[in-house]
Amino acid sequence: MRVLGICGSPRPQGNTAYALHYALDILQGLGLETEYISLAERTIHPCDGCFRCRSGPCPHQDDMPAILDALRRCDGLILASPVYMGMVTGHMKVMMDRTVCLRVGGQFALTGKVGAGIACGGFRNGGQELTLQNMQTYFLQQNMLALADGPGFSHSGATIVGKAQDDELGLRTVRNLAEHLARTLALVRGSGV
Repeated sequence: MRVLGICGSPRPQGNTAYALHYALDILQGLGLETEYISLAERTIHPCDGCFRCRSGPCPHQDDMPAILDALRRCDGLILASPVYMGMVTGHMKVMMDRTVCLRVGGQFALTGKVGAGIACGGFRNGGQELTLQNMQTYFLQQNMLALADGPGFSHSGATIVGKAQDDELGLRTVRNLAEHLARTLALVRGSGV
């Protein structure tokens, strides 16, 4: 099974990247294949609602095709974003919008895949829950299964505050999320769903 991690931070080596790599390392240790994409290193044009993707390729020439291919190949998806004004970053939102092409022709290419989120903020209550709700809404719009971080926390996802490597509680939620994702993927893929 393959888990794709997409980092929406404009800082390629920041706290969000650290937290996402931490989760992916845990998943690798559990025997899953992982892939990492940083949106900071990609050029993605905003969707302009032309709907050309309903009948052919998107007219924008950018880095989105490789991201779409990675999304199609994965079984599980972790989105990670710092909190920007109580929501995901613009980088993440533009990427989400451009995946509308995965919902055309009555087909939802991400159906049945398992999604989970990580949000990083400057304060413990710094908008992480709303940012995770942005991600949860995205998963549901794509007909995916949306996970919380699971027992014993079971919030909307994993949350980091401040410097990621120093946030012991936050990293526990990231570990919990990764382990919950691995167990859920085993259940879902084991049942042939």
